[in-house]
Amino acid sequence: MSKSTNVVWHHSAITREHRHQLNKHRSVVLWFTGLSGAGKSTIAHAVEEKLYAAGCRTFVLDGDNVRHGLCGDLGFSPEDRVENIRRVGEVAKLFVEAGVIVLTAFISPFRLDRARVRNILQHGDFFEIYCDAPIEICEQRDVKGLYKKARAGLVVDFTGVSSPYEVPVNPELTLMTGAMELNQCVDQVMQLLQRRGVLVPNG
Repeated sequence: MSKSTNVVWHHSAITREHRHQLNKHRSVVLWFTGLSGAGKSTIAHAVEEKLYAAGCRTFVLDGDNVRHGLCGDLGFSPEDRVENIRRVGEVAKLFVEAGVIVLTAFISPFRLDRARVRNILQHGDFFEIYCDAPIEICEQRDVKGLYKKARAGLVVDFTGVSSPYEVPVNPELTLMTGAMELNQCVDQVMQLLQRRGVLVPNG
């Protein structure tokens, strides 16, 4: 996919491992995926608050925020969705190299796109977290009225209505966000990070 020429990767004297030692935690990507209204952004920000309180270095890449700048030139066609996730994946990779726990909140409807992000990272650095909520509940939570517009044909290529969502086959974690309380979801994510050795126990 790259069209750049005459470029050479510059290796920093300060490595990712140095940053891990300084931060006292590993850097990983927590990739929250699911339908619009499934709770991705809400959970990602709540997890970030918990991590920040524990002294971790974090950053949330949110779907709407990214489209204000980095991906402001992209629409919502299948092709633009693919490019949107590609860009976000590359940014997330840079954050991981910087020693940061990066949390992303994107519908990211296509399995292949999520797999591509996983594959550009080192093994064990990508945690796919599926926010599983029935579309009926997502529509009830729809403060923007996008589902209503999509069903009226006013919004095209809307995931779950006029565009498909491909459910993760083997995510690191599934959160039943249609039934679980926010604090339960946050606790499950934190437990995952502790099990995978991202966080130092009592550190």
